Amino acid sequence: MKVKGIISEERVTLPEMRGVLLRVESERIAAEKEMSYEFRRSIEHANQLAKTTPEKANELVAELLKMEKMKPEIAFRIANIMPKTRDEVRAIYAKERYTLSPEEIDKIIEQVMAHF
Repeated sequence: MKVKGIISEERVTLPEMRGVLLRVESERIAAEKEMSYEFRRSIEHANQLAKTTPEKANELVAELLKMEKMKPEIAFRIANIMPKTRDEVRAIYAKERYTLSPEEIDKIIEQVMAHF
């Protein structure tokens, strides 16, 4: 399958993508269409890594975006990974030009645990 052009782009969390993939899967099963290897692997990947519901993931992104030093791409990355330790949060921020204080990291972890 070749992509001819991008119509629009939008960030989604992994739990949201899992829902989309499952909907497409059920449509293909109903239409008795074959699913490609890549599609089956995508569903498997989303099932294994989605750690919360789409609603909770979106709430988490909204809460994180209210924080200082939070970019949308990092908020979505945190919602997808759901870090539980300071080291995991530091790894997400490793490429940024600033570092977080222990209090800021703890606040992020608090938010993640509240939406787990």
